[in-house]
Amino acid sequence: MIQVLVVDDDFHVAEINAAYVDKVPGFHVLGRAHTALQAMQSLENQRVDLLLLDHYLPDRTGLDLVRAMRQRGLRSDVIMVTAAQDVEVVEAALRYGVLHYLVKPFTFDGLRSRLESYAELRRTLRAASERSATGQQQIDRIFGAVRAPASTPTAQAKGWSAPTVELICQVISRADSPLSAHEVASRAGISRSTAQRYLRHLQDKGTLRLSLRYGDAGRPEHRYALAAARRSPQP
Repeated sequence: MIQVLVVDDDFHVAEINAAYVDKVPGFHVLGRAHTALQAMQSLENQRVDLLLLDHYLPDRTGLDLVRAMRQRGLRSDVIMVTAAQDVEVVEAALRYGVLHYLVKPFTFDGLRSRLESYAELRRTLRAASERSATGQQQIDRIFGAVRAPASTPTAQAKGWSAPTVELICQVISRADSPLSAHEVASRAGISRSTAQRYLRHLQDKGTLRLSLRYGDAGRPEHRYALAAARRSPQP
């Protein structure tokens, strides 16, 4: 079993991510951490194969934690699961050897595909280690296992209402600036939970883009706007 430590400052999100991991065969959640300090203590006291790591932690960033891990010789692999989309953060993740980078909010299938490719990478490395040498074909297979499966367009799933999708897009298109889920719900006359569900769906489809607004304290607020390609001039 691949032993996973889920690291997220939000207790509810950590539980959801842990439940996702436990649904994938071959993976086991050995613990949850809500600060970088808790994560480091877990890494030093038990065998952790993989970190499912948020970037926004209360005491230091996720990438600060990865840097500290490498300095201490801790070799646990890392998959980032975070709302951070800054190019600088993504570039640093690459340089620190992060294997996959999954942007919140994401679906179970999105996480599962990356966990499965990670498991395939481990199998490929194990097979390669049993040989005295590797050739180009084997090396290509190793690097190929790291790549995340390409996203493919999917048909409109059952349970999504086309009029509701259109209503939300109209609300957002008429706004002067990106809107939060609460603002979308209020302007569209729907519940906040429904707005959040549709907003995530439209972001996954590429119809909306997500941005973050930081307040004086607490987690960044998710705000949504039409993707550039979808925005049309106002009359």
